Amino acid sequence: MIEGSCCCGAVRFTLAGEPSMMGTCHCSRCRKSGASTFVFVKRADFSLSAGRDAISLYEPETGYRYRRCFCGKCGTALGEILSEAESFPVNAQTFDDDPRVRNRFHEFVADKPDWYEICDDAKRFDGHPVQS
Repeated sequence: MIEGSCCCGAVRFTLAGEPSMMGTCHCSRCRKSGASTFVFVKRADFSLSAGRDAISLYEPETGYRYRRCFCGKCGTALGEILSEAESFPVNAQTFDDDPRVRNRFHEFVADKPDWYEICDDAKRFDGHPVQS
């Protein structure tokens, strides 16, 4: 069991299985929401154990896929934890336990700010990753 929560502890969740992968997005939207590094989890493995009523949503502009869930009490970016999709991203920083996956890629590297240096050997993409 892998546990996670927001900063104030109002929102808590568990994962019954390991996430499928971790990635880091460098687009301005992810950076500004505080959720650049994320892990993809399976809906069947994810359980929201507390705080459904504390979760607020930011609906995306046209052209963006994911809504932004965040704790309405402390502001912690949570990822897309209210998604009904089979797999969805969760902010990696919200895990209290090691999610047991490591960064596999960096996307939107072309949008990365100059002050940030990528310090791992994960694959890099100027935009969305290309499946191979």
